[in-house]
Amino acid sequence: MKSIKPKAKEKRSAPRYPLVRLAKIQLGQGDPPQYCVVTEISEGGVRINTTGFNVPDEFVLFLSDDGPARDGTYQVIWRRDDEIGAQFVSRSTAQFNAG
Repeated sequence: MKSIKPKAKEKRSAPRYPLVRLAKIQLGQGDPPQYCVVTEISEGGVRINTTGFNVPDEFVLFLSDDGPARDGTYQVIWRRDDEIGAQFVSRSTAQFNAG
C-alpha cells in the first residue's frame, strides 16, 4: 500500500485560477501586439503559453478587466518550455506605446 504524502504548504501570496483566455501581448516598443493564451491568473500575475514566439523579460499584456488579471506591464519570473510566469509590474503601458 502506498503512503499518501500531505501537500506542501502553499507559498504563493495569492490564489491561482486556471482558465483559457485569448489576450494580446506586446513584446517591445513599436512592435504590433501578438495573440497569446493566458492559462492561469492571480492577483499578482499570469501564466502564458508562448508557443511560436519568444518573450522578453518585460512586456505589455492586454486583456479584459473582468477578474484579477489586469492590462499593464509584466516582468517574467520563470520560463518552462512554451510557458512563462509573469508578475504584474504596473498599469502603465507608456514605454511600449511611445515612439
